[in-house]
Amino acid sequence: MNFNYNVTNGLVVTEFFEGDSASSELYSYATDKNLFSNNLGEVYLHLPFNDTKEAFLGLGDEELFTEDFYREAYFKLAKKLIENKEYEFTITVNKDVNYLKAAVEGLYHATYKFDKYKTNKKEEFELTVNVNSNLSEEDFKLAIEEAKDVVESIFFTRDIVNERAEYLYPETLANIAVESLSPLGVEVTVYDEKQCEQMGLSAFLSVGRASERKPRFIVMKYLNNPESDEVIGLVGKGVTYDTGGYSLKPSTGMDTMHCDMGGAGTVIGAINLIAKRKVKTNVISVVAACENMVSGSSYKPGDVIYSLSGKTIEVENTDAEGRVTLADSVYYTTNELKVSKVIDVATLTGACVVALGEVYTGSVTNNQEFFNELKEAANSAGEKLWQMPVDNSYRALNKSKVADVKNTGGRYGGMITAGLFIENFVANNIPWIHLDIAGTAYLSKPERYLPSGATGIHVKTLYNLVK
Repeated sequence: MNFNYNVTNGLVVTEFFEGDSASSELYSYATDKNLFSNNLGEVYLHLPFNDTKEAFLGLGDEELFTEDFYREAYFKLAKKLIENKEYEFTITVNKDVNYLKAAVEGLYHATYKFDKYKTNKKEEFELTVNVNSNLSEEDFKLAIEEAKDVVESIFFTRDIVNERAEYLYPETLANIAVESLSPLGVEVTVYDEKQCEQMGLSAFLSVGRASERKPRFIVMKYLNNPESDEVIGLVGKGVTYDTGGYSLKPSTGMDTMHCDMGGAGTVIGAINLIAKRKVKTNVISVVAACENMVSGSSYKPGDVIYSLSGKTIEVENTDAEGRVTLADSVYYTTNELKVSKVIDVATLTGACVVALGEVYTGSVTNNQEFFNELKEAANSAGEKLWQMPVDNSYRALNKSKVADVKNTGGRYGGMITAGLFIENFVANNIPWIHLDIAGTAYLSKPERYLPSGATGIHVKTLYNLVK
């Protein structure tokens, strides 16, 4: 996509809020015929053979308008123009720089596709966007560059999460991290199965031991602020395929389980973006990557397994495996790597999808101030969070009669008890946030400017937080 500064060429786009109007005959025609009514994301195209091409773009209610609505409106505009094979157009953005970035992001979102395995691929095209803006040319270029980097990292995450488990498994995921992040100055260390045994990652290895594709523990360090002692830990669930183990999923629940490493994709994408933007900060991302398969060596319901922390875990359900891998990876991040704060990101529970659908990410925290910072970062990204209640009555549901803790608290409050299981493995009670992206990381149908399949949700939220 090419962006030109203060140039007018090709089809010209005019924005309209509710209540706005224009004196042109074309606008009167479009509104009189009910072809256009200024609603958010509504697009009317006038494409004469030998005259000026025009587009009207609706922005809806100005009093309710946000940057995220701008992102959505420009996504819908680009989709309509691409559908009509109009690849050059002019827009005018005289709002502040954040609105310009939102518009650019929306345009980019309209171009995403995952067609790697299509033999007949869609026609390739290059959009040329001429932008009239009241920003200086330098500020304009900086905004375009940042928006491009943001979306490229989101697309990078989408591609990882959309990839099928036949080709993306612990070893190949680790290779992607090394090959993508090392050139950006991220120190990537990959530990194989024997090294994980030596490190004491017993809970993680219990989940992954049934697969012929052996686990990998991936640690990614971006330390670019020696003046600060603060280090943010980002831990992503990295189950590259999940059968449910002996608590076997039905086949209809298994066909999308290549996406069960959505948390891993998110934290890899986030550190990719942070490093690409050279943010002056310290971030460590950790992924415990494995497959949850079925074999004679599988861990089983009723087993009691050990963890890196020394705490024992009763396994009530082998399909509650993500939190078991996170027990070791969160403890390692908080105790061994000595991070100051930690966020874990996981496609963890169906209970979260039942509660919040595919719209909001559920969250549990032990530190309200830290959560408020993340919520502000999410709001500016246009990515929705919902904080769930926490108290000791929920914690009690995870108590085991034979071990220190059990890996499921039962049917009720399942999203909360899953998060609070992980809380048991946060060392030193440091500020911690759990994000359950089971509903938002991989969509069954498109939602606004997000596609069906992988969304790359919260890459931008985590970037905003540390930026």
